[in-house]
Amino acid sequence: MIDSPLLPEIKGYIAGEWAASDDAATFQVTNPADGELLAEVPAMGPGETGRAVAAAEAALGDGAPERAQRRRWLEAIDALLREHREELGRILTLEHGKPHAEGVGEVLYAAGFFAHAAREIDALAPRTLEAQPRGCTWTVHHRPAGPVALITPWNFPIGMIAKKLSAALAAGAPAVLKPSAKTPLTQIALLTLLHRGLDLPPGTVNLVTGAAGPIGDALLHDPRVRVLSFTGSTSVGQALIRGSAEDVKRLTLELGGNAPFLVFADADLDHAADQLIANKFRGGGQTCVCANRILVEAPVAEAFAQRVAERAGRLRTGDGMAEGIDLGPLIDRSGYEKVRRHYLDAVEKGAATLLGGDPGPLGQDYGAFFPPTVVHGATPEMACWREETFGPLVPVAAFGDEAQALALANDSELGLAAYLFTGDAARAERLIPRLAFPHVGWNTGSGPTPEAPFGGTKRSGYGREGGLEGLFEFVETQTVPQGQPG
Repeated sequence: MIDSPLLPEIKGYIAGEWAASDDAATFQVTNPADGELLAEVPAMGPGETGRAVAAAEAALGDGAPERAQRRRWLEAIDALLREHREELGRILTLEHGKPHAEGVGEVLYAAGFFAHAAREIDALAPRTLEAQPRGCTWTVHHRPAGPVALITPWNFPIGMIAKKLSAALAAGAPAVLKPSAKTPLTQIALLTLLHRGLDLPPGTVNLVTGAAGPIGDALLHDPRVRVLSFTGSTSVGQALIRGSAEDVKRLTLELGGNAPFLVFADADLDHAADQLIANKFRGGGQTCVCANRILVEAPVAEAFAQRVAERAGRLRTGDGMAEGIDLGPLIDRSGYEKVRRHYLDAVEKGAATLLGGDPGPLGQDYGAFFPPTVVHGATPEMACWREETFGPLVPVAAFGDEAQALALANDSELGLAAYLFTGDAARAERLIPRLAFPHVGWNTGSGPTPEAPFGGTKRSGYGREGGLEGLFEFVETQTVPQGQPG
């Protein structure tokens, strides 16, 4: 069982108090590296979720706290995360599996969202129009939208909630948090820090733990919840869209990705290979923005694939808490089996293996250590092209010219992130506007940052997190024209 000063209570959090499930039911959280039981966590449901929403509604009271107070809360959370980054990173690694250094890096990434929201919160200040249409003074206010629901996946246990919660707190919108049942402990630790270190009114931040279905349905169909922010699969996002119709509930959705990574012959191939390694193997490849399809100009495709295989071959796979580990385990058996299925399908359809191979079926429900694997000769008929692999498989495909590169890159119903490597600025200026992805890294594999907006198009969702744009996801705009009496 996990022992941490940040987990004195392993419970949900409602109206400023730690809460068990109504029927005392629990679910288990285990270490994906070795199967160790980490904790028994309350298995909450619609009843507890309804009380959390009621607490959030009560916290809103007569309106949002003053911006200066909200700024202080955001700054305090930033400081708390930085102060406790090592222990938060340890908890995160134990329940997720990623290397501890990555876990600490994720905590610092999360802190950046609170710092950014604190710096930019005045963007939500009222503004008065310079013009006076119809003889009135017009003032635009940004009011909290109401109670909001924040539903996050397992792959970034604190990074994903930071994107959402920082904007909700900046807006003054009380929140109900729902972490993945695979990785709830990091958010419980976050609530411990908020409980100890901030003077938040009860109900400002609530946490419910348990199965996604009952809690998600309760949040979706509760008319008091005015905005639901979800990061996860496209299929669940589509179900949320359908279910939100009755209450006309606003959604913000960051869904699946299928990122192309384009490399032209005039690119610095060593730099591009280094960037691909950093991009693709973060979190063991279990990220929605990591490269999924590697598209390389034909004259250099084999040479580039060899560069990637050489670098990937130096990566060490193992328990994320061990020294010198670059890749931890995949989150579970199903994740492992999907990566293996994609690899076997690619080989069956003609891809050549440059690194790795079939590691065989997983013999237990933990220790899903899939080795870095590189294949050359990927084609659009392969599962690894059509689906998001979410693991350390690198499929390389060749293209002939710009037109084919663009067609192959855009050959997806998903649109989240893309990467372009070329030394030709004119080419980049031609291609970037035509790539159907809101995030396009040019000569970099960098993903999102707190200072810039990020989100999807097509079946990757809508809404933005980060940047100034992300601050407006949890507010309602109210316009007040004021006439002159007499």
